[in-house]
Amino acid sequence: MLKSMTGFGKATGSFQSKKVSVEIRSLNSKSVDLNTRVPSQYKELDGEFRKYIANMLGRGKIDVFVNIDSIGEESSVSINRALAKTYYDDLKSLNSELGESTEDYLSLILRMPDIYNANKEELSTEEKDWLTGLVKEAVDKLDAFRRKEGEDLEREFTERIDDIRKLLNQIPRYEEERIETIRERMKKGLEEIQSGSYDDNRFEQEMIFYIEKLDVSEEKMRLSNHLDYFIETMKLPQSGKKLGFIGQEIGREINTLGSKSNHAEMQKLVIGMKDNLEKIKEQVLNTL
Repeated sequence: MLKSMTGFGKATGSFQSKKVSVEIRSLNSKSVDLNTRVPSQYKELDGEFRKYIANMLGRGKIDVFVNIDSIGEESSVSINRALAKTYYDDLKSLNSELGESTEDYLSLILRMPDIYNANKEELSTEEKDWLTGLVKEAVDKLDAFRRKEGEDLEREFTERIDDIRKLLNQIPRYEEERIETIRERMKKGLEEIQSGSYDDNRFEQEMIFYIEKLDVSEEKMRLSNHLDYFIETMKLPQSGKKLGFIGQEIGREINTLGSKSNHAEMQKLVIGMKDNLEKIKEQVLNTL
């Protein structure tokens, strides 16, 4: 079943004095491009989260945000009092030396580097398991989003492939007419050049040469096989890259049909095939 690389998943929950939200967003990418933003309290779990998310989601540009909001009286930070006093003494001394008027030292001190201490607490096994469950819930929601988008992709691909096949099936109706048109054109040219006299055997040999040169039976067969293969491959997991390669092969056969068609109506059919294929290629870029 197809999946889109675009998706969003969010999970929220509370643990003791913390309210935590996990958001995961993904966009299309040729490989795994995973970025995480995890609070310092949970940094030790970052590697585990990254490995799990990469394994579950596969390709895509994936952004992970873990946010914490305290809902109790506990604070995750405190002021470094010793450093604050040092800053205060230094500022006051400098102010006296320069003869400046008294300033609001506290507002300056609170903007100084390292003035805040993060109160790092030891993570309990219970909290680790709880947070891991929250991440898995967000991943599951994103995966469900991708599956839903994948259903839409599968419908569109199926419709486009069917359209190409219908156009391909119309090619034979013009092939005989095309050969006859070439035959008449060659006869007329020879008559004009040689005043009505030409070698019938040589003419037939030239006709055979042109018919073989313009024959599209192999291209039709290969294109039909590629269309079947595309539909079969859609049923495989993470088939986006493979579908891209098959799309390239479909394009080659359509281009060859166009170069060999030498007929206005056949050219119109080929243009219709190309239009459908371009729309397929656009969506394959977003297919996992």
